[in-house]
Amino acid sequence: MYVARQQVAAPIEEVFAWHSRPGALERLSPPWQPVRVRQESASLRDGTAVLGLPGGRRWVARHLPEEYVEGRRFADRLESRPFLVPISWQHVHDLTGDDLTGGTLLTDRVETTAPDRLVRPMFAYRHRQLADDLAAHAWARELHPAPLTVALTGSHGTVGRALAAFLTSGGHRVIRLVRGQARAADERTWDTEAPAPDILGGIDAVVHLAGASIAGRFTDEHRAAVRESRIEPTRRLAKAAGRAGVSTFVSASAIGFYGPDRGDEPLTEESPRGTGFLADVVDDWEEAASAAGPARTVQVRTGIVQTPRGGALRLQRPLFLTGLGGPIGSGRQWLSWVGLDDMLDIYLRALVDARLVGPVNAVAPAPVTGREYARALGHALHRPSAVPAPGFGPRLLLGADGAREVALASQRVVPARLEALGHRFRYDEVEGALRHLLGSAPDEG
Repeated sequence: MYVARQQVAAPIEEVFAWHSRPGALERLSPPWQPVRVRQESASLRDGTAVLGLPGGRRWVARHLPEEYVEGRRFADRLESRPFLVPISWQHVHDLTGDDLTGGTLLTDRVETTAPDRLVRPMFAYRHRQLADDLAAHAWARELHPAPLTVALTGSHGTVGRALAAFLTSGGHRVIRLVRGQARAADERTWDTEAPAPDILGGIDAVVHLAGASIAGRFTDEHRAAVRESRIEPTRRLAKAAGRAGVSTFVSASAIGFYGPDRGDEPLTEESPRGTGFLADVVDDWEEAASAAGPARTVQVRTGIVQTPRGGALRLQRPLFLTGLGGPIGSGRQWLSWVGLDDMLDIYLRALVDARLVGPVNAVAPAPVTGREYARALGHALHRPSAVPAPGFGPRLLLGADGAREVALASQRVVPARLEALGHRFRYDEVEGALRHLLGSAPDEG
């Protein structure tokens, strides 16, 4: 039997409630595993959760009513055969309140035939996620005690999916604005050309993430898609938010605002914009979001988001695992990164902290060079990182402009406004963030 214990600085009622809310299973699923949450359990007493695995296989876990104790215990057991080799799994979660500290002892007991080398890093990850998420929601409640109803665009993207789970597991309600037919109670149809007059009725805040991916060869068609999916749809949604009396409008933005090469200059929110296609797009994008007035408007200038489920890390990880990874080009360019979970915390602060207005740099406090990043990724994966990717590679894939503005861009961006507010980052050093995301962080349990 595998046993892991964790002391959590939150009352037992909140820890149990967190596990019972939508999004909890998503938040606990390690991103390095090829697993997707297909169905969350409707009840910790007797519900069923389904995880999707490669090849159409499914991990079906049924909660056990005979093990359930309200507010204190719940358990689940594997009911399917997701692998050719049979595997058993029964997981009991026990919660014990600490009257002296007001915290909670969480004990995980797992009877399984799965190897310890797979189970141990998974629970190390889950425990860090739980503690950090509960801490984030605790400081958020100090700033805004009441739960929010948040309209979210881009909910099927990497950040959007994670943000929806993060907010709902924290007790907020998320309404997904979808461009197709709304098919669930938490969805509303969003016509980007003419948003319905009542689309934001009953909404407290909007988080607008939708937009065509910047990654791709910088053809005329690609440039048009990037621009047209952002500027006017953002302006129309922002105006709808202003008319609906939404209190806060948070829009994605990008550090492309600063241009592709600013040398070693530390770039804060007060730094002037740069030049180039992305700088032009971001400038207009942020201006469009400002149409949400009188709502408080925040433009989140996103750095290079780190997660093996998407973005650059998803592409780099397989190459590094083969031992052929290394810096791109010279490796001297600055890379302003941010861990996915820190990205979610920044969006949460944008929603609840009335002091945050206008552009905010969503990057970790310690940008690194490409060479330093490659070394950190190699360490996290226990692989060498000495094989540089030649600069002509990105140019072949993205074109000269795309390579210059994306793959080879050098931007030393710092989160000045967040630091001025005393914002705490979960991971301010890149290797620690990568080890957490890739399952190689030290086991603290």
